[in-house]
Amino acid sequence: MNLLTPEPGLLIWSSVSFLILLFLLTKYAWKPIIHALRVREETIAYSLREAERARQEMVNIEKTQKQILDQARVERDEMIKEAKEIRDKLVMEARDVAKLEAQKILSAAKSQLEQDKRAAIEDLKKQVALLSVDIASRLLQQELSDPEKQKGLIKNYLNEATFN
Repeated sequence: MNLLTPEPGLLIWSSVSFLILLFLLTKYAWKPIIHALRVREETIAYSLREAERARQEMVNIEKTQKQILDQARVERDEMIKEAKEIRDKLVMEARDVAKLEAQKILSAAKSQLEQDKRAAIEDLKKQVALLSVDIASRLLQQELSDPEKQKGLIKNYLNEATFN
């Protein structure tokens, strides 16, 4: 048996065995293997499509999230601006009310002061009048206590008085 020169019977039997094995593998093994490979290929392709769709969806979600955050920032800024405007308006209104109240209080105080001043002046006039009457009555008492002085005073009044 020479390894380099095959015998024709061995060659025929080896070829027949190969063809039978090839037929059996084609019929029973390759179809399921090819089918399994196709299924795996489709699964991988589906997974890749789903991964791309999920990635795209994540990009869309990130964009939406960014838009929502931007909108929330804008709304927050608007709310802060409105709150500041309301605060400023309330402060101005409070100042105006305080000024009006201060003016009312000052006006009332001035009015009260003027009334107190008038009352004091009236009271002073009354006291001056009473003092004047008291002084006059004391002077008259002194003048009228002496009969000579009384006669002189009567003559003075009569001379000053003009009769019609």
